[in-house]
Amino acid sequence: MPSSRNIALTVHELEAGEFYWVLMEAVDDTPGETSHVYVPLEAAHDPYATYSNALVAGVAVMRRLFGPDGRPA
Repeated sequence: MPSSRNIALTVHELEAGEFYWVLMEAVDDTPGETSHVYVPLEAAHDPYATYSNALVAGVAVMRRLFGPDGRPA
């Protein structure tokens, strides 16, 4: 059984009204640590008109990559 990965989803507004989702993965993830360093894993190539649209699109990519239970699909 593969170990779980520490993945974060964030949304950035790079230009006014242009929102991009970014999936990031923790590196050197030590159990019990309270802070983590993240590196980009995947990101939107095209902007979304709203924060919520970008967030929903990012969740869809996360589910496609890791499945509904957090394991690779």
